[in-house]
Amino acid sequence: MDQAANLRKMVELESYKRNRRRRACAEIIPSTVNRSKVITIASGKGGVGKTNVVVNLAVACQRMGQNVLIFDADLGLANIDILFDLNPQYTIEDIISGEKDLSQVIIPGPEGVSVIPASSGVQELTDLSEGQKMHLLNEFDMLNNAYDILLIDTGAGVSSNVIYFNMAAEERLIVVTPEPTSITDAYALMKILFNRHGIKHFKVLMNMVTDEGEARSVYANLSSVLTRFMHGISIDYAGHILRDDCLVKSVTKRKPVICSFPESSSSKGFEALAQYVVQQTGTEGMDGNIKFFWKRLMNGAQGI
Repeated sequence: MDQAANLRKMVELESYKRNRRRRACAEIIPSTVNRSKVITIASGKGGVGKTNVVVNLAVACQRMGQNVLIFDADLGLANIDILFDLNPQYTIEDIISGEKDLSQVIIPGPEGVSVIPASSGVQELTDLSEGQKMHLLNEFDMLNNAYDILLIDTGAGVSSNVIYFNMAAEERLIVVTPEPTSITDAYALMKILFNRHGIKHFKVLMNMVTDEGEARSVYANLSSVLTRFMHGISIDYAGHILRDDCLVKSVTKRKPVICSFPESSSSKGFEALAQYVVQQTGTEGMDGNIKFFWKRLMNGAQGI
């Protein structure tokens, strides 16, 4: 009897602690209308400015009244905290291990953007145990209705984690530069997602271009090759970001260019991209997109 009573007390105490954690998380994550959208920002190769796109797009969307959360999903090489000049005490690894709650890991970035930091060498989400998956689902279930836009900064290339996140997300923004290797690797990424996983729709951002003419030309060539060899695939032109010395200077300052050089050509490009993303988002989004994203992710991105 004493053992049973002690067990009940332990269960009640754990339930009490869990409810306190949920209330604490709710206090730091404001509630909004249920119109969230999940977008992965990916690239076929590294060095194309993908993470710069993420941080500047996040700030630009936040300025437009959107509540934005960034998930640094480059689990081996975390970069969001560097570009935001953040020093996170905890990361996604602490949530996976069960040592910390979501409310303790999410940190504020510039201008109200929220960040879930990654860490170097974290265990791949594709290799999590069932218990770890359930723990993550319980934690991230609290994100539902909390944000308008969730931006997923994936790693570069075609690793299992990159494919995994792109399969689970609702939309995919592929960052491409005019370099032949960037174009070829972006093609390879979309080919894998299309042929092996049936993903047919992509948005393409042309980065580091000299002018809009170059951006449109590269996009047209890429689109032509894709439609010629992959029937049924479609890619949308999401815009372009001009090559800009201010962007290089902002990285050195560890600040988004849209904050440090708001009148620069690249900042104007990110503002235009944010308008495109927000207009695409609208209010017709599916219920619980962030919740569905995490469920698809933890279930192996099945049913995509």
